[in-house]
Amino acid sequence: MSGLKDRLQADLTAAMKSRNETEISTLRLTLAAIMNAEVAGAEATKLTDEQVQAVVMAEAKKRVESADIYKGAGRQDAEAAERAELAVLERYLPAQISDSDLERLVDEQVAEAATQGLSGPKAMGVVVKAVRTKVGAGADGAKIANLVKAKLT
Repeated sequence: MSGLKDRLQADLTAAMKSRNETEISTLRLTLAAIMNAEVAGAEATKLTDEQVQAVVMAEAKKRVESADIYKGAGRQDAEAAERAELAVLERYLPAQISDSDLERLVDEQVAEAATQGLSGPKAMGVVVKAVRTKVGAGADGAKIANLVKAKLT
């Protein structure tokens, strides 16, 4: 088992002892998603910490999207529940880069691409890849892509 998966399992046990229903359901769903990812391939394999983190990030992203949908529909109770689950998952994610730091990094990479003769839509893939390499899991891919697109157009 990976270290992050062990931590999730230990935290689930602690949540069960303290009877924290939000944590229990969130951690159970996340561990189930991890287990599904482990058996999804041709042969069952244990996930690395980075792969487990990717599953947790995907689960967190689902919570954000659901909360936004509930907010748009005027369902504050359901939105609050999704945000509470997101808060549980955020404890297992790396710190996110600030918007200003991300924008500065994108500006640097756009300038670098320009020195290579790339501009506009042709530079999009190169710049996004360079930014993703530098920030790793510190920023959402869609957020990076949208910012790069805005800077290149």
